[in-house]
Amino acid sequence: MLNALWLGFFVIAAVCAFARWLIEGNAAVFAAMVDSLFGMAKLSVDVMILLFGTLTLWLGFLRIAEKAGVVDVLARALSPLFRRLMPEVPPGHPALGLITLNLTANALGLDNAATPMGLKAMRALQDLNPDPETATRAQVLFMVLNASALTLLPVSIFMYRAQQGASDPTLVFLPILLATTASMLTGFIAVAIAQRIRIWDPVVLAWLGGAGLVLGTVIAILAGMSAAALAAVSSLLGNLVLFLLILFFVVFAALRRIPVYETFVEGAKEGYEVSRNLLPYLVAMLCAVGVMRASGALDILLEGLRYLVQAIGLDTRFVDALPTALVKPFSGSAARAMLIELMKSGGVDSFPALVAATVQGSTETTFYVLAVYFGSVGIQRARHAVSCSLIADVAGIVTSIGVCYWFFG
Repeated sequence: MLNALWLGFFVIAAVCAFARWLIEGNAAVFAAMVDSLFGMAKLSVDVMILLFGTLTLWLGFLRIAEKAGVVDVLARALSPLFRRLMPEVPPGHPALGLITLNLTANALGLDNAATPMGLKAMRALQDLNPDPETATRAQVLFMVLNASALTLLPVSIFMYRAQQGASDPTLVFLPILLATTASMLTGFIAVAIAQRIRIWDPVVLAWLGGAGLVLGTVIAILAGMSAAALAAVSSLLGNLVLFLLILFFVVFAALRRIPVYETFVEGAKEGYEVSRNLLPYLVAMLCAVGVMRASGALDILLEGLRYLVQAIGLDTRFVDALPTALVKPFSGSAARAMLIELMKSGGVDSFPALVAATVQGSTETTFYVLAVYFGSVGIQRARHAVSCSLIADVAGIVTSIGVCYWFFG
């Protein structure tokens, strides 16, 4: 899938460039494409410099949380819920704890830390699978929850906005929170309908009711605020939550006599190794997207979408963010490249860039996640995992657009 997507970018760019040369006589388009290649390669390195520090920082703090037992406490708290959602998984099975760890890491915005936990959880669930080539109900539910995971701290989005010069990198904190909540709840409901999960179970209802109450309260409070007030609250909560979370990890670990400095360095070393391996993928995708934009192909696509949106009487400002939304289910690196390129070309705080950042923070690379997780255990028949995950993606995209109009006008 990624090979076809990456090749498609270059083929489309080439076709568009030759068409402009032959029809318009614009030979400068080829120089623009070559300049874009080198420009995007340089931008990739600039992004990686910040990425090195950010991943190193957060994996260091996550290791402190693990050693202090914070993550274990979260796992035990959520285990009763997952035992009811996945009745075929025996109580106390290691998969339940691993699933909780995975979703917790996703919620904290630590994608690279969540992946190893998720793969272990999938292998643990595969041990219970009577048909190794077909996904079980538990595996489908885990897959959809992972693909639509609630993101409480979209650290990577803050990082990209900071790298592109945003005066307030956490401005999109609340929009992402609302959009990712809509995506997760939609994905869960889709699986519940498909698998006839007993969502009326008291424990399940308590969790769903609690989540709905919190979300409803947030929406009710925000509904009476002006756009300026909403932006200010989003900024405050983003910075406050980040700081308090770090403080909690460190103080809790210190009270439990965990050597916080040595533990942080241990986790930070892992972050360095993880981030170093991302550079080739970032260069590949940023260069492909840059060539596509330099050729004029991306502008043609956006103009076509803008025409359709305008024809039905809707505002067209969100159209420039649609490439990020449409590519995200296939490739996180491609969507990330499009987001960074949009922030660079249109302005980091422009409305399309804010919508794209919200989409990036509230949706998942569905096909990539399905391929990696199911492929790691040899599952060939995903059943309804793909359709339910895509339904969650659509909910996240639509909510992202609506919430950004609400927050930023």
